[in-house]
Amino acid sequence: MRAPRLLLREHIKEQILERILEGTYEPGERLVETRLAREFETSQVPVREALRELEALRFVESEPFRGARVRAVRPDEIAEIFPVRSAIEEVAVREAALRLDGDVEELTSHLAAMQRAGAAGDRHEQVLADVEFHRTIVDACGNSILREVWLSLRVEGRTMITTLRAGIGFEEIASIHEPIVVAIQARDPDAAVSAMRHHFDVLRSVLNKESP
Repeated sequence: MRAPRLLLREHIKEQILERILEGTYEPGERLVETRLAREFETSQVPVREALRELEALRFVESEPFRGARVRAVRPDEIAEIFPVRSAIEEVAVREAALRLDGDVEELTSHLAAMQRAGAAGDRHEQVLADVEFHRTIVDACGNSILREVWLSLRVEGRTMITTLRAGIGFEEIASIHEPIVVAIQARDPDAAVSAMRHHFDVLRSVLNKESP
């Protein structure tokens, strides 16, 4: 099960995360670095890095001399990110709608990448395009403190968690970004805020519906 070297850590993280969310790895189950390294045909280094990232996302917990274990995660914990991200990105998109002055070329490019990845059934590439779409808006708002807070949320990992846990369709993921582009192109900050809020409301609604 090989993956390109630069993507190895992400590949391992996504595989472990998917198994946790599907219940293949149960709460309390040990995640042995050496065993995972053999499975993924790699050294323990990318496995250790992947487990550390999953620990930061609160899906794995580790103890000295006992290694890593799957952490029991409540459905409401996964949804906690949405009001936080929505609040931050509503501020960002309001400013971006003014500062971009209707220039949505980069956003359109990321949206097209989401659509292509969705058509190909490539969840990893769609998540990357999704994150870059939102990163473009955050960067465009021109607020360095907001950007630092946004980066601290580990958006890429949480986006993957949302798509895996909620089971949201590839086409729907792309489509909920389209009104944001339209509003920014129209230089309408109020509409942009409304579209961004709707985006996160849809994700939260789907996640709540799918959660046991």
